[in-house]
Amino acid sequence: MEYVERHDSGARHWVAEAIRTVEADANRSSDTHLHVFPLPPGWGVNLYLKDESVHPTGSLKHRLARSLFLYGLATGWIGPRTTIVEASSGSTAVSEAYFARLLGLPFIAVMPATTSPEKIALIEFHGGKCHLVDDPGAIYAESRRLAAETGGHFMDQFTYAERATDWRGNNNIAESIFGQLAMEPHPEPAWIVVGAGTGGTSATIGRYIRYRCHATRLAVADPEGSAFYPAWQTGDQTTTATGSRIEGIGRPRVEPSFQPDVIDRMIRVPDARSIAAMRWAAEVTGRPVGASTGTNLAACVDLIKEMRQAGERGSMVTLICDGAERYAGTYGDDGWLAAQGIDIAPHLAELRAFLPR
Repeated sequence: MEYVERHDSGARHWVAEAIRTVEADANRSSDTHLHVFPLPPGWGVNLYLKDESVHPTGSLKHRLARSLFLYGLATGWIGPRTTIVEASSGSTAVSEAYFARLLGLPFIAVMPATTSPEKIALIEFHGGKCHLVDDPGAIYAESRRLAAETGGHFMDQFTYAERATDWRGNNNIAESIFGQLAMEPHPEPAWIVVGAGTGGTSATIGRYIRYRCHATRLAVADPEGSAFYPAWQTGDQTTTATGSRIEGIGRPRVEPSFQPDVIDRMIRVPDARSIAAMRWAAEVTGRPVGASTGTNLAACVDLIKEMRQAGERGSMVTLICDGAERYAGTYGDDGWLAAQGIDIAPHLAELRAFLPR
């Protein structure tokens, strides 16, 4: 009898140990907190912020990076000498650099030259290298080229985000949200509100809601300049746009992981309102958050207004995606906002008026 062994035992052992190492990282961390946002009790609406900024790499993308590494390891794409390459606007690359260093693998982040210096520094802190390109639309082709050139693996978060995470459960973010709400006044939320970068988080939550037969509706908050909102409106998945100024969400094209059919509502949020809501969140909660969280919160305000006008009571959940420290030189800098022609004052006044003093 003749046979061919496709994988040597040494590499198979390394993969098994690598998967154990990545899983152990999750096991060391308790679940992220679900904070109560202060709304008047008489409104009958409860808003919760799931704080994804407390992950070891400081953002929601820690979950995605862990899932992508497990997917690549289990599929046979990542081995003991694989260079990891990713196209990323920052936070995913920070998290992937962390996991690559955990496994002793080289990591290259391909990202737009406009990415904040704070994120570039974080990637380099975790041992990654940054490859900046002037044209944001070129990051995919450049990532493939670098992966081929190094004999590495292009993680391709925008394709694999919706399938690398088990949407049925297995400690995904949706299962965590519903578990943490179990003892709250309204344990089944009326709305869950998230942004879309890869589309993976909205796909996971939307599928889980349907799989578990919940009545919860999913809203996706999308910044101006993103292709997701017009594509969802028209059904044309070939839609392109200029791209978002809110890092981490919004894309110039509709990414393969974006699943429009699991989304009940999309809300377009102007950049100035996203940044105003970022500042307002810190005022109200004492928690400095990033602008993508501001986008989420601005959409929540609109939905809460609708619920109150309709006399509805219930709960709503959104995400703190990352912290404000990553954007000190951009969204947190009034000089930068003025140079960009962004006036947050009217939106900040509107948000402050939303809550009675």
